Amino acid sequence: MADLGLNMTMSVREQALVDNYVTNENKRLNEGRKRSGDNLEMNDFLKILTAQLSHQDPAAPMEDKEFISQMAQISSLKQITNMAGDMAKLATVIGSNEATSALGKNVELVEGDSVVQGIVKAVTRGGEPSVLVNGEYFQWKQVSKVFE
Repeated sequence: MADLGLNMTMSVREQALVDNYVTNENKRLNEGRKRSGDNLEMNDFLKILTAQLSHQDPAAPMEDKEFISQMAQISSLKQITNMAGDMAKLATVIGSNEATSALGKNVELVEGDSVVQGIVKAVTRGGEPSVLVNGEYFQWKQVSKVFE
């Protein structure tokens, strides 16, 4: 293949911007989308309950305790699923706020085997925020210390 003089590698800044864009775009595309097979809705429970009632043995019907137990399990599962989604959103907000609060402060960050120090000049927000230090963008998770 002939060398056309094209640089096919991305800088850390470009990689951080692409990562941020992809994260935000994936969130936008998945917003409101129902994941099939993962979530049981109350309607699914009612369908199961109706099927159980219509196919149960009249000589040995299901007890009330079993129905109550199933309803409690479905309700708990739905609440846990909602809470997990809310916790993920909260973690994103906290990460962005932490990065934003470092604006104008000295930071120490780890890049490979070396340690970089400098002042945070800019911050990109999103799922994985990045900080501009010494003219280069670094992912917020690389920051190990923030100084006044």
